[in-house]
Amino acid sequence: MVAKTFGSAVSGVDAKLITIEVNVGQGTSFYMVGLPDSAVKESQQRVESALKYFGYRMPRQKVVVNLAPADIRKEGSSYDLPIAMGILQASEQVVFPALEEYLIMGELALDGKLRPIKGVLPIAIEGRKRGFRGFILPRENAAEASIVNNLDIIGVDNLEEAIHFLEGKTDIEPTITDTRDIFYHSLSDYEFDFSDVQGQENIKRAMEIAAAGGHNVIMIGPPGAGKTMLAKRLPSILPPLSLHEALETTKIHSVAGKLGVEASLIAKRPFRSPHHTISDVALVGGGGNPQPGEISLSHNGVLFLDELPEFKRTVLEVMRQPLEERKVTISRAKVSVDFPANFMLIASMNPCPCGYYNHPEKECVCGPGVVQKYLNKVSGPLLDRIDLHVEVTPVRFDEMTSNRKAESSSSIRERVTKARERQVTRFDGQKEIYCNAMMPSHMVKEICMINDAGKALLKTAMERLGLSARAYDRILKVSKTIADLACSDEIKVEHLAEAIQYRSLDREGWAG
Repeated sequence: MVAKTFGSAVSGVDAKLITIEVNVGQGTSFYMVGLPDSAVKESQQRVESALKYFGYRMPRQKVVVNLAPADIRKEGSSYDLPIAMGILQASEQVVFPALEEYLIMGELALDGKLRPIKGVLPIAIEGRKRGFRGFILPRENAAEASIVNNLDIIGVDNLEEAIHFLEGKTDIEPTITDTRDIFYHSLSDYEFDFSDVQGQENIKRAMEIAAAGGHNVIMIGPPGAGKTMLAKRLPSILPPLSLHEALETTKIHSVAGKLGVEASLIAKRPFRSPHHTISDVALVGGGGNPQPGEISLSHNGVLFLDELPEFKRTVLEVMRQPLEERKVTISRAKVSVDFPANFMLIASMNPCPCGYYNHPEKECVCGPGVVQKYLNKVSGPLLDRIDLHVEVTPVRFDEMTSNRKAESSSSIRERVTKARERQVTRFDGQKEIYCNAMMPSHMVKEICMINDAGKALLKTAMERLGLSARAYDRILKVSKTIADLACSDEIKVEHLAEAIQYRSLDREGWAG
């Protein structure tokens, strides 16, 4: 007899339907075909042990398990449960009237308990698209899958529960999550707030501009000046995630197995801060079975690189293309996978190895040429993709001890959201452009028009400060964001003047 069950394989951030066919016939061997990897092949031992634990048997006949389509590689241990169900049906130990109406996924322990699996959300989305009645999976993954509506999410603790449910002996209430309720209640639930930061008003202003226009930022300053503290608070002033962005972000974290037990929809913008010893693959993504890296895990959020010059140069260089294209393409001999990577890059660095170059009080002890050599660790093409260069100075004692209440993240966020709304209206109908930072050069000339006084100011600034040609477009983009924050339709001279301040590293001789 041939039995059919249905599972799914995750490729990139999407899932593909896998049909698990089990045939029990004459003979004594067990065969598994359809490009299974080692973890899938080993399921025979787990399935056999789990079946025996609950009083069922592994057929002592020829058992053929086919995972179709046969040209897609099947990886991981999440096929244990559908294989076990197929074997029980094909060997006629149990009759499942509605077996083919459900997607089934789960890893079995030797005592038949179910362990959580990765990539549940894209699998549930695929199941709904294919018209399945429900999705049977480990209970720990049920909250995550229940984000998808119009699909019965049946969370089970062990193999016996799944068997009894499909036999019709027991009823299991589908897990239901009010996605919108969770989403809207968690939107502003941030651990860090700008009201905790005393002083540093100029840096807060730069962060507000960066958030309003989606600009990348690099902060240069001595140790202890507050660079990391300010970066951690940036997500709290970014515009709230839309429901579509939240689903997209949750899918990526689900595929990477980063959601945790009983996790549901991600409603807050992600903040990722990898250590400077990170490898190229860990940052960008990849591996034998391509997985999302840190830049994809920070999609729709913030990627913070602390001590930028300490990162390996090869690691920084692989970021250049994702910063431009907002996605990562990982190519292998048999497969090419796209991971989204639309993130804000926030970097911080000391101005020199000792950390005190340009410090108002402490003296730099670095030798001649050392400062320039340190700065040169960060390549020009990478800096070219960073719009704001901000110098961070230590907070003065009187500011630290001041009782004046700093502005909260929520009030800054209101201004940022209004500025973003103006940009959404401006770029309506433009594919893949949502904010000022995404404008290509030809669009900058059309949108960022400046008057004669502005042109004169920009010309003087480029000549006197020795600004490079690559700074020109960046200054115009940033000045347009400043104008949006001021609810102004045109770029005024004061907007340009403020934008010019944020190009420290472009000044000739800054480090010499």
